[in-house]
Amino acid sequence: MMPGPVGPLRAAMLLPLTGPQAPLGQAMLNAGYMALFDESQSGIELAPRDTGGTPAGARDAARSAIADGARVLIGPLTSAEAAAVAEPARAAGVPVLAFTNDSQRAGGGVWVLGITPRQQVRRVVAAAAAQGAQRFALGAPDNDFGRALAEALRGATGDLGLPPPSIALHPANSDPGMAASGARISGGRADAVLIGEAGDRARRFAATWVAEAQAGGDQASGQAPRLLGTALWLNDTALGREPALEGAWFAGPDGRARARFEARYRDAFRETPPRVAATAYDAAAIATRSLRSGALPGQVPGGEDFAGADGPLRLLPDGQTLRGLAVYAVSPGSEPQVIEQAPAPGAPGS
Repeated sequence: MMPGPVGPLRAAMLLPLTGPQAPLGQAMLNAGYMALFDESQSGIELAPRDTGGTPAGARDAARSAIADGARVLIGPLTSAEAAAVAEPARAAGVPVLAFTNDSQRAGGGVWVLGITPRQQVRRVVAAAAAQGAQRFALGAPDNDFGRALAEALRGATGDLGLPPPSIALHPANSDPGMAASGARISGGRADAVLIGEAGDRARRFAATWVAEAQAGGDQASGQAPRLLGTALWLNDTALGREPALEGAWFAGPDGRARARFEARYRDAFRETPPRVAATAYDAAAIATRSLRSGALPGQVPGGEDFAGADGPLRLLPDGQTLRGLAVYAVSPGSEPQVIEQAPAPGAPGS
């Protein structure tokens, strides 16, 4: 009879611990240690590996971790790094819990833990449709993010049996007011407009669309369409200073869960964690549960939901992640306000 494994079960965290992103990597490692402490204080080891913030560094870190006996890889940070890690991980049969929000990286033993454009769009479109919106439009930059939003909007409206949306992608460096004018030509009768911009560009895009919609009588009622955005708006209180964006909706992580995580992190490390630290916490906690149960991360018996630092989530066997996201409204003079709490992953409207 062959002897069983000796020593603790090992998970490796692939993080940028040197280079320009080293402070971010350290914060994510802190969050990983928090998760390990919460989930299992004995029998499981968390081993950090430095990626240097590059795909080649991530690939080397993965190979080193696997050679040292890692049974789960937590990370790496970016889509390009996740692609580089996938090949050695699959060859060794080691699952990967990547921090990226690029859903194209999911599958074949790689799980995508970041909050994806598809998750955000499905949630906010369902909320708007429940309030009567049927015709949707998108104005977004012609880059990977904008194209992901377009694909997500087509899928969300199609699943709800709504008319195909109007899609207008503009050069990323174009004037946002001119981009809004161009997008409104094709989507002027939309009940809801998804804006794929953030910051000042989102404010200028919204102001132009609403002003032209009201002047042009786009809606029979004379009312401007409901404006929608993305989770990039979550920490931007300046959006509320633009009258056109008052009351605009977007989907984002559960603020209650996030507040609890941030408070615990501050108590432990005397600083506020970056947003992606919550993803690191969730990935490390899921990895720990996986090692403890002996199941792959997406094959926990019964499709168990996990109460994550950014709200509830569930990993699926195909590498995708179901998330319960809240719906927020832009509010003048304050943080965005929650108007719909995060439902259970996979619930209607999520």
